[in-house]
Amino acid sequence: MILVFLANGFEETEAVAPIDILRRNGRDVVTVGIGEEIITSAHGLTVVPDVTEVDLALSDEIEMIVLPGGMPGTLNLEKSRTVQDAIDYCSANGKYIAAICAAPSVIGKKGLLKGKNATCFPGFEEFLEGANFTGAPVEADGNIVTARGAGVALEFGLKLVEVLSGKPAADKIKEAMRCV
Repeated sequence: MILVFLANGFEETEAVAPIDILRRNGRDVVTVGIGEEIITSAHGLTVVPDVTEVDLALSDEIEMIVLPGGMPGTLNLEKSRTVQDAIDYCSANGKYIAAICAAPSVIGKKGLLKGKNATCFPGFEEFLEGANFTGAPVEADGNIVTARGAGVALEFGLKLVEVLSGKPAADKIKEAMRCV
């Protein structure tokens, strides 16, 4: 199971594109609402998540968590005890942690990027504590995947499929979506 956390002020493309691509890969993707039963994106899109944070139970079924960026979505994710617990759980159990745009700052502040290649939206580099900031569109290093922003959301989603299912699976989706 892949958990995608949605908090008020999230960036739409950074959430929806990876969800779409991961589901095309046959993955069980569950959206988790942080703070509300209905979440409003940075640009006014309202979303009803699959579950709310109060209904979430962390388990061995989790293979990845995804943190979309956006403002104030990233700040709302960072304030959430549920999100912090999920990050800690994934880190302790070798599960994947993926974050895009401003959201890599959430895992950077926890020290999880030390010694890892990472990227983020320009201006958030200072929060990637101890990371080797590359500025690349997408970076995968160990169990951490980071991406620069909305403009690379498809690339980010394809990288998530690649780390979970291999490059041939990602290439198949890329070709089917005519991203080539």
